[in-house]
Amino acid sequence: EETMVVSTNKNQLYMFTMFSTKLIREKTSYFAYMNFPLHSNSITGLDMCTWKPILATCSLDRSVRIWNYKTNTLELCKEYQEEAYTVSLHPTGLFCLVGFSDKLRFISLLYEDMRIFKEFAVKKCRECSFSNGGHLFAAVNGNVIQIYSSITFENVTNLKGHTGKVHAIKWSADDTKFVSCDTHGAVYEWNLLTGKKESECVLKTCIYSSISLTYDAKIIFAVGSDQTLKEISESSIQQEVPAYDVVYTTVAVSRSGSMIFVGTSLGTIRAMKYPLTLKKGFNEYQAHAGAVTKMTITNDDQFLLTASEDGCIFIWKVHDKEGGGLKGEQELQYAEEVLIMRSDIDEKTQAILDLQICVKDLQTESDYELRLKDMYCEGKIKALEENFAQEVDSLKTKHQILQEEKEKQELQHQVQLSELMDQQAREVQRLESDSSQKLFMENEKYQELQVKSQKMEEEYEKQLHNLEESKSKAVAELKEHYEKKLKDKAVLLEEAKKNMKKQIQAQEEMEKQIYEDADKEILEIKDKYERELLEEKESNIQLKGEIGVLNKRLNSLQKELKDRNRDIEEMRLEQQKLQDIIKSLEKEITALKTEVKERTDTILEKEKHIYDLKMKNQELQNFKFVLSYRIEEFKKQIESRENHIETMKKQIDEMEDELEQFRKESTELKMNITQLQQKQKATAREVHREMEKKQNMETLIKRFKSDLHNCVSFIDDSKKMKDRIRELYTKYVHQSDLVEVQAVDADLQQQYEKQQEYHERNLAVLRKRVMKDKEMQHTAYMRILQENVSLIKEINDLRQELRVAHAQVHDLRSALKLNK
Repeated sequence: EETMVVSTNKNQLYMFTMFSTKLIREKTSYFAYMNFPLHSNSITGLDMCTWKPILATCSLDRSVRIWNYKTNTLELCKEYQEEAYTVSLHPTGLFCLVGFSDKLRFISLLYEDMRIFKEFAVKKCRECSFSNGGHLFAAVNGNVIQIYSSITFENVTNLKGHTGKVHAIKWSADDTKFVSCDTHGAVYEWNLLTGKKESECVLKTCIYSSISLTYDAKIIFAVGSDQTLKEISESSIQQEVPAYDVVYTTVAVSRSGSMIFVGTSLGTIRAMKYPLTLKKGFNEYQAHAGAVTKMTITNDDQFLLTASEDGCIFIWKVHDKEGGGLKGEQELQYAEEVLIMRSDIDEKTQAILDLQICVKDLQTESDYELRLKDMYCEGKIKALEENFAQEVDSLKTKHQILQEEKEKQELQHQVQLSELMDQQAREVQRLESDSSQKLFMENEKYQELQVKSQKMEEEYEKQLHNLEESKSKAVAELKEHYEKKLKDKAVLLEEAKKNMKKQIQAQEEMEKQIYEDADKEILEIKDKYERELLEEKESNIQLKGEIGVLNKRLNSLQKELKDRNRDIEEMRLEQQKLQDIIKSLEKEITALKTEVKERTDTILEKEKHIYDLKMKNQELQNFKFVLSYRIEEFKKQIESRENHIETMKKQIDEMEDELEQFRKESTELKMNITQLQQKQKATAREVHREMEKKQNMETLIKRFKSDLHNCVSFIDDSKKMKDRIRELYTKYVHQSDLVEVQAVDADLQQQYEKQQEYHERNLAVLRKRVMKDKEMQHTAYMRILQENVSLIKEINDLRQELRVAHAQVHDLRSALKLNK
């Protein structure tokens, strides 16, 4: 849940990152195309080339785009001010024709741009197409088809004869024939050598929208508004296949001629096998949301390319039912050449030169800075050495002073320790004698208290006995009065008796515990007395509540108990004071012990610190020696590497001279290649002449066949037959001409074969030379790169070593400061 994809009403897909750094920092973010910008309106033109796996499209959104159907990427895109109606790619993939509303433009496809090379005054050109050889191109101007040369841009011929607007044009594979169709139901086949119609097929009830040719140009397939697919050959419709309530908009035939693809107005694509049948012998695929406008198949029969009014381009992989692809005669190897402007090359070379100059300047500056740093480091090292020697001397003097102070402190500590030990022994003896006397006094007081407690218990028992006697008398007197109340309070009396028994048992247990734990500490005895007194108070209170008559006696007893409690509290306070004194003395003893331990620990730490300082001094001396040795080594290495850098600069200059030589040789090779290309063009012209002769001979043969056919009608009359045969002989046979033609043809063939072999050899030699030159240039370039990389690595290593030396010097300074 980090990215959001958005679709718009202009057929575009945008992507937005939900948690981007820009959104966090700047609190703003922008939409980006998900892959590339798409057409936002109906696609009006589509074409592909033979050298490269690219296709060109144009749309009513005023843009022309170049796509790669192998990698499924957009290679070029440019928007114009006028609407584009048609597009055609040159077979090389380096040029294209685009028909705009105002002009027809010949555009060069550069590396990163489209550049208009030539403009033609053809308004609203709805169809244009390059020939298969690329030397000609056709453009529709209303109902006239204009043929131009793509080399000289001259108007070679104009094909006139259509009464309606021309909707589609197609070239034959050998570029000798040309087929066109119009809105008035006419399909014409043109001969480009003569510029005239060879055959025609007119069906006025149909408005043709698209045509396609087989590879041998013998069969024409046409689709139009009458919802049929027509197979036309020899100026007549051989077969019509119904579309079943759908209008066919486009048609394409595979190079092998075995498959026919048709696009419909509903956006579906139908695949049919040839020969056609009247049954539903097709496979239909739903593709577009609008009518299919353009369709073409690649030269290797591997891909079908379709475009529609919905602005989408579909790339279909073509397979037969058995699972294999429709392969052509041989697989094509695509070219990778690209056009580029000379101004762009000059700018890039100038930028490279500027960067090289900047690199040289940076190298000189870095060398100068390194030298300055070396001088600065040498001065710092000298100053550090002097400071280090001074600090070592000061540390030695301080060390001696510290040793003297240590000896003095040790003597003082020994004297103080002896005095403290004597004082502690005296205080311990005094405390022991005082504590023994106090304990003896406390034991005597404890015995006295025991005697008093026994007397008190005897008195309490007597009083209780007297109270029980008086109680029995009172109960006898009040028995009659309280008989009713006794029933209610019998339960209370039983509970009181139980409580009394429990209290008596508790008293007995307490007495036993007192006798048994007489030898325990003073604090526990006091707590027990307090508990006993509280229990006695509670028993007295219960007795007061039950017997109100005995309040006075109990008050007197309480007064006596309070007096005794006061005595007990005074004894407790005295005991607490004694315990506090003992605790304070123990604290003083522990404090003195901790002081003695701390002082011994400080003495040991100082001794360790002194020993560590001695070791650090030794390590610093060793490190100083190592640093001085390393500095000398670094100086030697820097000198050797400077010499190495100078030698490498000389080698780079030599390599640049070699590169200039290689450039000169490459220019010479280019001149040779242009000469060979001119010779090849001359041979092509001769081949064209021979083709014209061949066509003339074919016309003679046709005439001879027709005359022979006429002679056959006189087969019954032998005289007329002989006369006609003699006429044929006199008309067509010339022995001298035959001999001369045969001799000339044999000589021309021999010369043509010799020239072809010679050109092929020259081309092979030139290719080998070019490949060798490229390899030499590549190896030289790689060698220079490797040398530069090694030099940069050495410079980086030296910089790291300098940084390490700086860090070590910084560490030495910090260590010296700490020692201070």
